[in-house]
Amino acid sequence: MPRLLVAFSLLVFCGLLHSASDAAEPKSSKDWPQWRGEKGDNISPFKGIAKDWEATPPELLWQLEGMGQGYASVSIVGDRLYTTGNIGDSQAVVAVDLKTRAVAWTAPLTDSVPKHGYDGSRCTPTVDGDRLYVITSNGQISCLKVADGSVVWSKNFEKEWNGRMMSGWGFSESPLVDGKHVLCTPGSEEAMIVCLNKVNGKEVWRSAVPDAGEKGSPGAGYSVMTISNGAGVKQYVQLIGRGLIGVRASDGKHLWSYNKIANGVADIPTPIVSGDYVFGSTGYDDGGSALLKLKRSGNGVEAVEQYSRAAKQLQNHHGGMVLMGEHLYFGNGHNNGFPICVDLISGDVKWGGKLRGVGQGSAAITAVDGHLIFRYQSGEVALIEATPNEYKLKGSFMPVYQERESWAQPVVVDGKLYLREQNTLMCYDIAEKK
Repeated sequence: MPRLLVAFSLLVFCGLLHSASDAAEPKSSKDWPQWRGEKGDNISPFKGIAKDWEATPPELLWQLEGMGQGYASVSIVGDRLYTTGNIGDSQAVVAVDLKTRAVAWTAPLTDSVPKHGYDGSRCTPTVDGDRLYVITSNGQISCLKVADGSVVWSKNFEKEWNGRMMSGWGFSESPLVDGKHVLCTPGSEEAMIVCLNKVNGKEVWRSAVPDAGEKGSPGAGYSVMTISNGAGVKQYVQLIGRGLIGVRASDGKHLWSYNKIANGVADIPTPIVSGDYVFGSTGYDDGGSALLKLKRSGNGVEAVEQYSRAAKQLQNHHGGMVLMGEHLYFGNGHNNGFPICVDLISGDVKWGGKLRGVGQGSAAITAVDGHLIFRYQSGEVALIEATPNEYKLKGSFMPVYQERESWAQPVVVDGKLYLREQNTLMCYDIAEKK
C-alpha cells in the first residue's frame, strides 16, 4: 500500500489523536466530551461489559445515516452525540439526538468541501458546556452553540497565523479546551500553537517554535495536544512535523523539542503523558518511538531521552495508544495493527508486536473495563484483555456496514459501542447481560 494512502490516518485523530494527563475525573460515565474522552486517556469509565464476545457477541441496537463523509470519531454529552463530516458542498458539524436516534441539526462551516486527499472530515468535536469547538480540514477553528449549531466565532489558520501542515492531507486536529482557553496548532514557525479565549476567540498568546533537527517536515502534524505537569511546570505537549514539543501553558514559551521520532510524511499519534514522562511514536520507515523524562533546567524544562526504538522495532502508525497502569497497548507497525503490550518505563515488549490479529491494516483502539477494543482498518472489531501477561483475544465481529478504511476511533459510553463509518453511525450493545 503506498505511503500516501496510510498517511491519511490523520483522521484519527482524528488526531487525530489527548493522552493520560492530569485532567479532572469524569463527571459521568455517560459523557465522552472530546477526543479520547473526558480525561484524555482513551479509557471509558464504564464497568460491566460482556467479556466473552464469542458467547455474547455485540448486538446492533441501531444505525443512522447523515454523518457525512469523513473519518472523525464522536463526542457524547448527555443525550447528544457530535461528529463532523463532508455534507453537500460543505464540511459540517452533525448533532444526533440519542433519544430519538435522529439527526438534531447539521451546521455547515465551510463554503466548499476542503480537498486534501481522502476527502472527509478528521476532527472530533470538543464539547464544553453550552458550546463546542471544531477544526475543519482547511484550517478553520470554530465555536458553535450546542443547542442549534449556530456559529459564535471562527478563525482561519492561514489568514491569522500563516498556518501550514507538514504534508498535504489537511488539518486533523481536535481542539483542546483548558479552563478559559481553547488551544490549536496552526503550524507556522511564529505560531506553532495558539491559545485563544474560548468565549470570544481572541488570541491570548502564540508560541514560536523553531525547527529542532532535520527529521520530519516543518508545520503541524496530525496529532492532538495534551497537558503535562512534568518537572512541575504546566505545559502543552504536541507532536508536530519536527517531532515532540512542549510549550509553557502560562505564556506559550517553547520549553523543549525532540526530533528523533519525526518522519517525513505524517506524524500522527497523540503523545502519552504520565507524570514526568512523555511517550511518543510515529509511523513510516523513518519514524519510531521514544520515552522522554521532563526535568527542570534553570527556569525551563529539558526532555531527557530514556530510550528510543527504531521504526522496525516499535511504532504506532495511527490509531492511538492507551496507557493502563504501567503498560502501553497499541497496534504496532506501519500500516499494521499488530497488538502489542510494552512496559512504559523500560520499553520492554511484554507480548505481541508481530501478531496479525483478526483484521488487516492499522487499528484504532480504546479501552473499557480492563479490556481493549481494536478496530481494524479492514473493519473487524476485536476485544482483547488488557493484561501484560499474554495476548488474550476475547472475541471479534464484523460490523453490519463497512466502507473504505475504518479509521474512526471507537467510543464506549454507558455500555454502548459507537462506530462511525463515513456517512453511517452504528451503535452496539456490549454491556453484560443481566
